[in-house]
Amino acid sequence: MESLIKFVQDEFVTKKDFPEFSAGDTITVYYEIKEGAKTRTQFFRGVVIQVKGTGSSKTFTIRKMSGTVGVERIFPVNLPALQKVEVNKRGKVRRARIYYFRGLTGKKARIKEERRY
Repeated sequence: MESLIKFVQDEFVTKKDFPEFSAGDTITVYYEIKEGAKTRTQFFRGVVIQVKGTGSSKTFTIRKMSGTVGVERIFPVNLPALQKVEVNKRGKVRRARIYYFRGLTGKKARIKEERRY
């Protein structure tokens, strides 16, 4: 049964070509918003807290600070409204899900940038 579901997802769900990113990376997600008859593109820039799931059910959570309030948003990878994803910085973290990042503020909330040559 599971192989049948996987086959259908692979054949019929359109795959979008986004760059590889993981927890700790700072990314910008551009997505479409429909307001009545009009559509506009909005972006959400923040740190990836987690990447969850596989295949077409894959999701990722992004956290940003809006003033003094932390805002998190969960995006499914196969969301039709997603237009593009840009990786701004590669972060060096030791965990796959950095939930501890929610409790950090100020200089403690900085993530060391990973150097790739």
